[in-house]
Amino acid sequence: MLGASRIATDLIPYANAVGYSPEVCSYLTSDIGAYLKKVTPLSKAYEGIKSIPKPDVLVFNTNQCRDVQDWMRFYAKEFSVPLLGIYTYRNINEIEGIHVKSIAQQIENLIDPLEKISGNSFDKMELKKVLALSRKCSELWKKVLDTASASPSPLTFFDGSIQMGPAVVLRGTQQAVDYYNLLLSELKDRIKNKEGAVVDERFRIYWDGMPIWGRLRAHSELFASRKACVVASTYCNSWIFSDFNENDPFNSMAKAYTALFIVRADEAKEKYLKKMIEFFKVDGIIYHDSKSCSNNTNSRYGMPQRLEEETRLPSLVVNGDLNDLRCLSDEQFKTNIDAFIEQLEGSK
Repeated sequence: MLGASRIATDLIPYANAVGYSPEVCSYLTSDIGAYLKKVTPLSKAYEGIKSIPKPDVLVFNTNQCRDVQDWMRFYAKEFSVPLLGIYTYRNINEIEGIHVKSIAQQIENLIDPLEKISGNSFDKMELKKVLALSRKCSELWKKVLDTASASPSPLTFFDGSIQMGPAVVLRGTQQAVDYYNLLLSELKDRIKNKEGAVVDERFRIYWDGMPIWGRLRAHSELFASRKACVVASTYCNSWIFSDFNENDPFNSMAKAYTALFIVRADEAKEKYLKKMIEFFKVDGIIYHDSKSCSNNTNSRYGMPQRLEEETRLPSLVVNGDLNDLRCLSDEQFKTNIDAFIEQLEGSK
């Protein structure tokens, strides 16, 4: 929200001033900067929310990156509340039983301290209910994203970056399930009526890496004006947890979090990307080299070159950041995209 509302860049320096490097996640630095300056975009939508509410406990999972640990540690110290965490594996090629067992045990180990903090007893039936709804949400979200395999695609990566909201913050509720049932129905109608998200779609592109939140609309309009549809992304797919199983909650959660694209080794990532290239019938790939997110930047160790050699599909690396717009040159981005579209035109 801070990135999309384009106020993050002005807030990041306040977090830098208290010791957080400009090199670390700009989600973290913009959020902490916003807290220090007592600013929140939430107040525009909800008058009663003036600042981040004080939590009773903070729980993190490092399956995205270590930055979440430091992010939550800041608030644990600020509010003097307990901090609990799950530490997951990284750079895994094939998932093995030892990985799942270790994470499952860490999740179960949260029960005792959370019971003491909350004063409530753990209810396994409630967990099963929530997990079943989470799986339904994930399955529907996958179906929503998969509609982009149609030609023309009824939605873009930029649409997905907004529509993923319920899968992120309402997963485990009936609201999210109802939302995606409604959205999926609309997208199926669009496919039936040959109604594309991009008018006269000519080029289909896959986006790897983080969105550039402060430029979602500008980039959406740029690609659309070139008749190019960015049909899919690794980022939006990060909220699909197909392994959830309410009948084996701890192991299935552990497997789902360990299977996540962002924590896998390059070999597993490349297999996944080749499947996505084929499924979405893309003409080229754009890799976003995000300045403050090395964990979800996949262009620094030769992956674009390896995949281009194997698939014969053109690729482009663009420099930017998820929230810090100082890392992005709008003119250079536009020039690079125009050159890439010309390359796609020549290869058709």
